[in-house]
Amino acid sequence: MRVHVVDHPLVAHKLTVLRDVNTPSPNFRQLVDELVTLLAYEATRDVKTEPHEIETPVAPTVGVRIAEPMPLVVPILRAGLGMLDGLTRLLPTAEVGFLGMQRDEETLEAVTYANRLPDDLTDRHCFLVDPMLATGGTLVAAIDYLLERGARHVTAVCLLAAPEGIEVLSTAVGDRADVELVVAAVDEKLDENAYIVPGLGDAGDRLYGIV
Repeated sequence: MRVHVVDHPLVAHKLTVLRDVNTPSPNFRQLVDELVTLLAYEATRDVKTEPHEIETPVAPTVGVRIAEPMPLVVPILRAGLGMLDGLTRLLPTAEVGFLGMQRDEETLEAVTYANRLPDDLTDRHCFLVDPMLATGGTLVAAIDYLLERGARHVTAVCLLAAPEGIEVLSTAVGDRADVELVVAAVDEKLDENAYIVPGLGDAGDRLYGIV
């Protein structure tokens, strides 16, 4: 598994404002959208392309286009929805699937409550989006769902990751598949409640409010 921390001053600036407890929800949502677009630029670097012949106003030429089968973007509900537009803005032809997963606060295990994915993902490049990689349980379960359906390449896009979660993810993935993690930052640690430190709080609550 490859880990790519996007080192860019715009990413660092926006992430700092995002972390601030005084940043209100409307600004938080906008910043998440902007950050994901920046992360998506790096996350899509290895997307599969094929030659494509076109006519310019001057002469014929051969360019490239995204190859079939089209990529699949999978936000993990509910917080991952706040990252969807930022990624599909760069991949407008991608299909979108959904996974509803949440962490059991007692066992810290991922519990799946909704699955809206194609049954056959053979040779698909799948992009998982979830703001936080904390314990790693949710992302491991989501990647397993995709690989079981035949995905050839999985890129997970997160705003923040904890070292503990990266280790769990790397161990679980092993050499089974081509998996990459793209993040804005790797934080210090998890606290006793398995929250990322310094983190940014509960991303879902800050995006949508407490419900």
